[in-house]
Order: sequence, then structure tokens, then C-alpha cells
Amino acid sequence: MTLNLYLLRHGETTFSQSGNFCGETDADLTSEGVQMAESFAHVYQKLKWEAVYASPMKRTIATAKPFCDAIGMEMQLRDGLREGSYGEWETKSKSFAQENYAQNYVKWLTEPAWNAPIGGETAVDIANRSMPVIAEIQEKHPQGNVLVVSHKATIRIMLCSLLGIDLGRYRYRVNILVASVSMVKFDVNGPLLEILGDRHHIPDHLRFRPGT
Repeated sequence: MTLNLYLLRHGETTFSQSGNFCGETDADLTSEGVQMAESFAHVYQKLKWEAVYASPMKRTIATAKPFCDAIGMEMQLRDGLREGSYGEWETKSKSFAQENYAQNYVKWLTEPAWNAPIGGETAVDIANRSMPVIAEIQEKHPQGNVLVVSHKATIRIMLCSLLGIDLGRYRYRVNILVASVSMVKFDVNGPLLEILGDRHHIPDHLRFRPGT
């Protein structure tokens, strides 16, 4: 029995364009972000799906909706899949955080597994709430295709947790662009990364837009 776990990052937001911190900030998709979601739905609806799980934030729900509508399946919201909180850095630029929270920023860059933005979450915090959702999926769906719609840091951290990569290196080992799809196959040998950050379902005029 094989479970194929697809991890989809939400489509473009104004924050993914600007690069400002957006964790618990409940941002909407841009019009281009909606098109990215629709492109994913158009391509991936052709597979047979067992379930769809999503973060309960507006940008992930809006990304999952065209797909769920296309396959006639209700998304299951899980709080553990939301994006990590950046605390006092929310909506601010990286240069602002570097200038105004210098010591905190350096610690976060050096070892984010255990150092959070002031008032925010560490990578360990995010792993501790997101990985139980993966365990739930494995228990309920031992085989077939399951989609998880989540966020940049959260997907990176889940992938590192599954693949045995140090959580403190999640930003430097795995890159997850907007509307990209990764896939982990679970079989008797455990999790195997088969696809990382694929965006070929997105038309070229969207795929090569600047921004993360």
C-alpha cells in the first residue's frame, strides 16, 4: 500500500511579491494567485483523490477551493497546517526586522529551530503542530493520493521532519515557491521525496513572475 502525499503551497499574495513577513496575517490571494490555483485544479483534477486537507487561512482556502470544486470533494481544515507566526515582525520587511530586532533576527537566522521572532513560533513549534496532521493522514489514508494545501515555512518544516533534515536548516535545504507542488511517497521503506517544488502546472506568464 502506498500513500502519495502532495504538498501544495498557496498561490501568490501581495506579501509573497514584497517578501514581507506574512505568517498569521490572513492575506488574500492576488488575481494572479487565483489563476495559479485554477491552473493547479485544471491539471491535477485528473488524478484520483482520497482527501484534501488545508490550512484554515484565507490564502490556502482560496487555493484549495477551485480544486475541491473540480473534484467534488470537501476540504478538511486543520489548524496545524497554518503558517508559522512571525510575532512582532508580521507585515514588516526583512530589512526592518534586521534594523529594529538585530539580536533577535541574527538568532533566528542562525538557529530558527529554537529561536523565534519575538512573539512568534520556532520551527520546532511548527513541526509539533503540523506533523500530527501528517500522522492523522497516514492513519486515515494508508494508500492513494492526498492533497495538503499549506504555506512556505510549514511545508519546508514538514518536509525536513519527514526526511530527517535538521529543522534549523529548513530555509537553506528546501525551497518552496508560490503554488508549487511537492510529493512524498509513503511505502514500507518510509517517506520518499519524489517531487520537490514543481510548478509546471502554472502557465509561463505566471510561473516566471518575480516573488517567492
